[in-house]
Parts: sequence; C-alpha cells; structure tokens
Amino acid sequence: MTAETDTRTTTVYRVTGMTCGHCEGAVTAELSALPGVTSVKAVAATGEVTVVSDAPLAEDAVRAAVDEAGYALADRA
Repeated sequence: MTAETDTRTTTVYRVTGMTCGHCEGAVTAELSALPGVTSVKAVAATGEVTVVSDAPLAEDAVRAAVDEAGYALADRA
C-alpha cells in the first residue's frame, strides 16, 4: 500500500522472517540507508514495515535492502 501526503510517500511492506526487536532494528537500519528515506517503522509481530520517503522507492532497492538485513520482502497481493 502506498500513500502520498504533501511531498512524501508512505509505503507499507510485508517482510517475512522478523521475530524480535533485533530483526526490526536490522531491517530498519538497511532501509534507512536508502536515498530519500526519512522514516522506517518495522513491527515483527505483524511483519509490516512502514517506510516514509521523499519519493516512491524502487521495489528492487527495497527488496535488496531487506535481503541484506537477512529477511525477505513478501510479494504484494
């Protein structure tokens, strides 16, 4: 799901494999390093990661960052 407010874009991704706060931190750190990302909130209990960015992010960049953290970006329905 993606929503644009003002000049920022908020996108919610599903990430599989997160089980704890350490997992949330690893995913948050990798996604926060992407250019244009201003905020990341990962929730292991739901597998949802909310990313706020200056512009829509390329899904392959998000997938690579999540993979680098050791988790998997779920395919969108």
